[in-house]
Amino acid sequence: MLLPLPGRRLYYDLVGPENGPVVCITHSLASDGGSWAEQVPALLQAGFRVLRIDMRGHGGSESAAGDYTMKELAADVAAVLDALGLARAAIGAHDVGSAAAQLMVVSAPQRVRGLAVLDGVHAGEWAMEAIAGIQAWDPAEARRLFPVLARRIGKSAAVRDMLAAYEGEQGGLRLIRAARDLDPRQTEHIGEALRASGVPALILWGEHDAFLPLNTVARPLADLLRASLVLLPGGHFTPMDCPTEVATALLDFLAQLPPANLIE
Repeated sequence: MLLPLPGRRLYYDLVGPENGPVVCITHSLASDGGSWAEQVPALLQAGFRVLRIDMRGHGGSESAAGDYTMKELAADVAAVLDALGLARAAIGAHDVGSAAAQLMVVSAPQRVRGLAVLDGVHAGEWAMEAIAGIQAWDPAEARRLFPVLARRIGKSAAVRDMLAAYEGEQGGLRLIRAARDLDPRQTEHIGEALRASGVPALILWGEHDAFLPLNTVARPLADLLRASLVLLPGGHFTPMDCPTEVATALLDFLAQLPPANLIE
């Protein structure tokens, strides 16, 4: 479904029982909500309602105005929840999508039942060196970006399928714009507010993540959020690298959250 909002139309997918607790999914750069497709059946079977949102500049979402910063993307998540009449949701967040999720926790903690971060960001650690090449890419050569990315990070069929949305000139241009708007300063100083929010959290991390190191990103983030840290047998793209393990850990975490209708 496309939700029309000022200057943009956001693609979302909402499935599951109408009275089920909501789990909202955010995704990585060069991805979309479909990167969590393997976890959706398990969530539905457990009685959850799953909301996947394509961030602006990604997947099926369209944006003709504004920017693609994580602050704007956090506002987009809140706007979709408002439009659908959803007061609260647990959030599953991967990669830089976790920046949007953390900013939402800081701005509206009462709307977040719980936060599960998969190979995400912490403070100013966003693995910006890994996307420097995309930021510096000549827009006139945008059509050449996809083959390079597919060769460098398309280590599995699932990741290659994920990248396919950014094939061609328009796909490359969208990705360049999204990469250039990433700004780690937006989460650099929110640690105290994150901790004070009291939102229950879980940190899931691929033990072979080559972009966001375990000791300098995952462990400090888990300590900050007073969260359990679970290592998974995968790389950076854990929802696709180890889908069963992600689903199991996520369901265990969601089962421990306070009732969906309880406002702390």
